[in-house]
Amino acid sequence: MTDWAARAGALYDGGFRPMFIGGAWVPARSGAVIEARNPATGARLATVPRGAAADVEAAVAAARRAFEGPWSRFTPFERQALLLRIAERFEAEWETLCLSDTLDMGMPIARTLANRRRVIGMLRFYAGQAVALHGATIPNSFPGEILSQTVKEPVGVVGAIIPWNAPIAGSVWKVAPALATGCTVVLKPSEEASLTVLLIARLMQEAGLPEGVVNIVTGTGAEAGAALAAHPGVDKIVFTGSTATGQAIARAATGTLKRVSLELGGKSPVIVCRDADIDKAVPVAAMAVFANSGQICIAGSRLFVAREIHDSFVARVADYARGLRIGHGIDPETEIGPIISARQADRIEDFLAAGPGEGAELLAGGRALSGPGFEGGRFIAPTVFGGVTDEMRIAREEIFGPVISALPFDTFEEVVARANATPYGLAAGVFTTHLGTAHKLARRLRAGSVWVNMYHAIDPAVPFGGVKMSGYGREGGIEHLDEYLDTKAIWINTD
Repeated sequence: MTDWAARAGALYDGGFRPMFIGGAWVPARSGAVIEARNPATGARLATVPRGAAADVEAAVAAARRAFEGPWSRFTPFERQALLLRIAERFEAEWETLCLSDTLDMGMPIARTLANRRRVIGMLRFYAGQAVALHGATIPNSFPGEILSQTVKEPVGVVGAIIPWNAPIAGSVWKVAPALATGCTVVLKPSEEASLTVLLIARLMQEAGLPEGVVNIVTGTGAEAGAALAAHPGVDKIVFTGSTATGQAIARAATGTLKRVSLELGGKSPVIVCRDADIDKAVPVAAMAVFANSGQICIAGSRLFVAREIHDSFVARVADYARGLRIGHGIDPETEIGPIISARQADRIEDFLAAGPGEGAELLAGGRALSGPGFEGGRFIAPTVFGGVTDEMRIAREEIFGPVISALPFDTFEEVVARANATPYGLAAGVFTTHLGTAHKLARRLRAGSVWVNMYHAIDPAVPFGGVKMSGYGREGGIEHLDEYLDTKAIWINTD
């Protein structure tokens, strides 16, 4: 069995980890740094540069030189070969990548390891797409012998900003389609979790990544992120994170009319019909929220249960919550890890107080954990509230923590209206054994993804994204490649 604690000590020793610009490992121009700390213990793992506008300027310039220079001459086959080499490096260093994620942002090692097929599959999927991009020959009605056709061209320099809750998958989901289409990238990871992204850059460099094709600028959102979003040399911004930050990025992008893709917050409904398979639905509905300590944009935090089975079903979800093992992520038995930061934990605890204050009934959890095994970190017990109404804060606002709000419903018409009565539209879940019910609810729910009798399923070939204030644009599938491409029309008079 792997001794994760011993490997953790060898991976990060508290020292300085530079960022990656133009194929070189460099500090911030200002010399400022940010501490990276293990959220489970508070121990310092490393320091990283606190990049700002000057560093973004250097990274964008490097990306532009690469885009207009050597990278533009790479054939689809060569871009595919590079992505496949990167996939091989990921495969060889998968355990190290996972350990880095667990140390840096707290996700249990069992969960990070389980993402292997998805992440490496993404790299290989986009490698396949690199040689499948094409335009079309289009019949036209213009007088004369006129040939009309389209070609697909890379949009240019992509600025990518990712959150802290899934650095490995988040990085690949931004970088891989850019490489497949021939774009170059400046990637800004969250200041809460930058270490794995720097490790990924090293693996890409080892795989033969040309200088400037991918650049990593570490720093805060207010400094490095804002500078990247507003930079006139960036042709497209892709962002995953909170709705408020997404709105700020969209506003910043208007100055240069750069293209924008946003994957934002959610308050996703999970609907359990009276004919659902209860034994299968309970653990899935629970982990739709509790996975990654609820720190996930698609968390199914509004649990609508048919009134006939509501009390018994919610009681079983509460029992399940109480049985989950909470602890340090490097323990392979841990199911629920720490909250990323004191600031986020304080925010969650505010909701834990607001629930009973508005009349909700606490059925499980509802508290921060302390004492032996929890020293130095912030841990919150998986929480289930009953007696919730649609107007309560815990039912309306994104908590980004392990908190379920259970609500009874009586009719399909009612639950569809209530499920859709939110500014968000990222995901939804339905549990039923009736095929007609599954189709009816899936079609009427306003969400970018609807899972039936399951949750959290994401595949490289299937598009993912939100509607309403959960953002726009898609990641995954052939639609994802279109986000990084421009379509050029070419007319040729053959007379």
